[in-house]
Amino acid sequence: MPKRIISQRRGKGSPTYRVPTRHFSPRVEYNEAAGVVTDIINYPLMDAPLAKVRYPDQSVGYIIAAEGMAVGSSTAGVVLSLADIKEGSSVFGVESAPFTGPKFCRTPGSAAILVSKARETAVIQLPSKKMKTVALACRATMGTPAGEGRKERPFVKAGTRWHAMHARGKLYPRTSGNKMNAVDHPYGGSGHGKVRPPVSRHAPPGRKVGTVSPRRTGHKKGT
Repeated sequence: MPKRIISQRRGKGSPTYRVPTRHFSPRVEYNEAAGVVTDIINYPLMDAPLAKVRYPDQSVGYIIAAEGMAVGSSTAGVVLSLADIKEGSSVFGVESAPFTGPKFCRTPGSAAILVSKARETAVIQLPSKKMKTVALACRATMGTPAGEGRKERPFVKAGTRWHAMHARGKLYPRTSGNKMNAVDHPYGGSGHGKVRPPVSRHAPPGRKVGTVSPRRTGHKKGT
């Protein structure tokens, strides 16, 4: 009897493919006051390290650590509104709207360029070269996010990669469907005689396997 393939089991929503719950779930946001960095921490669900900041009212917050930021550094002059930043500067963690928290350019090494400023809006150039218009009151962090080159470091051991993928709910290792047996996957088997009927684009995740919403089926006339 055929068994459910990976996409069907994932669509079912079993705990196997969920991201493990964590007691430490920091909220990355900006504070109106400047604070002092007390620690640089690693959060498994983010590539860039986080800076633990203590503010004058003794509250604690977390921001994305900038390149060169260390314990004892102050966020004064680092986290600013776009109105206080010069044109042509590199920024990251740009807010999409005022007081929404960093949204753009959060990955290590990525940074946007403040192209121009108007009366109430500013234009930034994202790493994809796309121009984005945001409010001038939106805040950002000067520089680039720390942790650039992290993906260049090899995993070396398969177990290390498994733990890294499992922390984010990714499936590892993956096996190609056409390498399986016919009983395990619609693409499996060497006979290639099994024809999978087309699947609707509006089908649930467990049924969305094979030819999804083809424009046409069958042989083309005149060929």
